[in-house]
Amino acid sequence: MPEHKHENPAADVVGLDIGGTKTHGVRWSAGVVAAEAKSGSANVQNVTAEEAARNLAELFTALGGQVGHVVAGSGGVDTDDDAGALRQLIAGQVPNARIDVVHDTRLILAAGAASTGIAVIAGTGSVAWGLDGGGRQARSGGWGYLLGDEGSGYWVGREAVRATLHRFNRAEPLGVLGESVLEATGAQKPEELIALFHRPSGRRYWAGQAHLVFKAAGAGDSGAQRIIDDGARYLCGLVADVASVLGAHSPVIIGGGLAVHQPKLQELIKAGLEKDGFTDVRFLSVDPVHGVDYLLRTGAL
Repeated sequence: MPEHKHENPAADVVGLDIGGTKTHGVRWSAGVVAAEAKSGSANVQNVTAEEAARNLAELFTALGGQVGHVVAGSGGVDTDDDAGALRQLIAGQVPNARIDVVHDTRLILAAGAASTGIAVIAGTGSVAWGLDGGGRQARSGGWGYLLGDEGSGYWVGREAVRATLHRFNRAEPLGVLGESVLEATGAQKPEELIALFHRPSGRRYWAGQAHLVFKAAGAGDSGAQRIIDDGARYLCGLVADVASVLGAHSPVIIGGGLAVHQPKLQELIKAGLEKDGFTDVRFLSVDPVHGVDYLLRTGAL
């Protein structure tokens, strides 16, 4: 989904990783990182176009420099129209730059120094995408919170609320998970969670509560452990879907805040994938935005 504009070869390159919670930007000058900054999300599936534009303006101001080329990886670019809308938002900040827009899973694969394979994101949302040696692509998930995003941070946070309400309805003890959900949200009673959840606090807020589930599971809460088990199984299923189309099993590169920062989830995902024949499973050790450098160095754009 690229667009080629006039590009000053002496100008810098900016890479953007636009997630559901934040936008991470890096500016390269002559192939060397010159600046790095973060702002709020510029994904219009998560924020308004006005908020996305403000966050981009803040980011480009922080990055500075004369920008000749922008490579943006983002969720929610499912069609050419989606990519065009994001490109237009970015062009408002750097009107004379060449702007390439790719799905954020492509940055995951590139950040893992892989030109082919399967990329998985488990962050605010969830999705898997793959590319084989013949240039064929496949995808599973990434449909957004109303249609899917199983195994994502938002999904885990929502399941914590559901589990708490279910225990309450059955007149069961709330357990470590339920009590921690009430404490974290400020709810005095479980039934208050219903209205709280439907307020415009948004996906980012509930994705931010996912850590409660892992902490509760560590304390022996069986309901919390079931949520984590289910999430890992869903994420493994996304990989299997992509592999069934491409006929390829490796490497599998996994990124996203939830997957990268939760070792318990990592263990379950790796075990599940290895059981299904995926022998090369890697979790990102660098931020996805650095995949832009790999894409440019390998001539993939």
